[in-house]
Amino acid sequence: MAMLAMVGAHAKTFKWTSASDIPTWDIHSQNNALANGIHASVYESLVYYNSRTFKAEPMLATAWAEVSPTQLRITLRSGVKFHDGSAFTADDAVFSLQRAMAPTSNFTPYIQGFDRIVKVDGNTIDIFTKGPNPVLLNQLTELRMMSKTWAEKNNSVAPKDIKTKDENFAHRNTNGTGPFMLKEWVQDQKMVLVRNPNWWGKADTNVSEVVYTPVKATATRMAALLSGEVDFVLDPSPQDLPRLRQDGALKVVDGVENRTIFFGMDQHRDELVGSNVKGKNPLKDVRVRMALYQSIDTNAISRVTLRGLGQPTGALVAPQVAGWSDSVHRRHPYDAAAAQKLLADAGYGEGFEVDFACPNNRYINDEAICQAVAAMWARIGVKAKLRTQPLSTYFPMIQRYEASIYMLGWGVPTFDALYSLQSLVRTVGPGGDGNYNVGRYSNPKMDQIVDRAKTETDPLIRKRLLTEALELQNTDVAHIPLHNQIIPWAMKKNIEVVHRADNRLDMRLVKVN
Repeated sequence: MAMLAMVGAHAKTFKWTSASDIPTWDIHSQNNALANGIHASVYESLVYYNSRTFKAEPMLATAWAEVSPTQLRITLRSGVKFHDGSAFTADDAVFSLQRAMAPTSNFTPYIQGFDRIVKVDGNTIDIFTKGPNPVLLNQLTELRMMSKTWAEKNNSVAPKDIKTKDENFAHRNTNGTGPFMLKEWVQDQKMVLVRNPNWWGKADTNVSEVVYTPVKATATRMAALLSGEVDFVLDPSPQDLPRLRQDGALKVVDGVENRTIFFGMDQHRDELVGSNVKGKNPLKDVRVRMALYQSIDTNAISRVTLRGLGQPTGALVAPQVAGWSDSVHRRHPYDAAAAQKLLADAGYGEGFEVDFACPNNRYINDEAICQAVAAMWARIGVKAKLRTQPLSTYFPMIQRYEASIYMLGWGVPTFDALYSLQSLVRTVGPGGDGNYNVGRYSNPKMDQIVDRAKTETDPLIRKRLLTEALELQNTDVAHIPLHNQIIPWAMKKNIEVVHRADNRLDMRLVKVN
């Protein structure tokens, strides 16, 4: 009650929903877009994207300057307090960036190229990189700050290992510097955030309490919006959109997301688990991968399954991302007859059985897409044994390399294709290389191009390298791109939000009128 009194008579509760819950409150454990967006209300980074311009702007850093091409000096904001009242200092910043580099961290793509973090004084740190890093500021937008003392006191120095069931204190408890504080979290049931009365910044919101309720069933989510039980649905069902747009009490806001949906394939094992092919792995043959690709009618999926909420693509990244080009975007044609010939040429004229894993609450109509694709593959003789899981178990499973073919959607927070290439097609290795290359594709030429792009600062050369790598991914059929998501948000008429290309709500800008 004191919180409501403090914010005043205009304080509002904002109730929203989507299909899944976040996997953890540990800010360096699982690099999950939904979680990153929610975490950003409680934990802050040194810099963050402006939600309207997508330019990096000061957050817990107030200034930065290049001392040399491999040394960035960062001035920290003074007077900032964690939610427990302790001061944010250079020690916390150094600790947090080092924590993101830990073996159990999923945030290693964001510390790509980092060499070491050094405290200059209580208000200043230096980031030393192994070479020039043209996307360093963009990387910092997703590296949130944690209290060193709090982590040490609460057995949370290392990030929770998302591949295991082991928990640290930071998995369910928080201590950030952000405009909201975690009041309650019952995983997969309910989350409550309340305004931080001591926040250093000024939020353009009248929301004092945020209630998030994950609801897997689409019909239930939509019923909650129509009945007024919730104010906002992050992922309305495509088939309900025409009705929602015509409802005078509601509104729908659309935007293209910087996320591409694709399939990955196990190109590492010598024999696939659960396949009827013994002694070899069909997915190692590029002809088989191309057959799977060319038997998918993405236009039909976009029209029927997605109701127009997907732009078919042949690229691994969306058009907003540096490195994208029209030629990379152009898909190999849908051609079931050509696909059957490729299978026959590869020695699989009778087809084969293969494991096929998909999430059922992460992307727009994800399970329905996989069902449609399984039917398309069946027409060329590939019997895909589809199994679906909620994201909380799906992502740890694929990161343990337990899926032969899997669906993944990859947003690009840096708006630079290196982020995707390093994670998805670089050979698995240290420093974030291949951290989501869970099909374990490997090509020395690809590694060479990606490694050059890590330190190339000339914009023209850099774009050429990124495009070349994306073209090589297409030639090798390292993954099968499907579509770029178009994201509609559905809400009551009295709700004001700013639609972001990374599909996250900026709680500082939400208004309940």
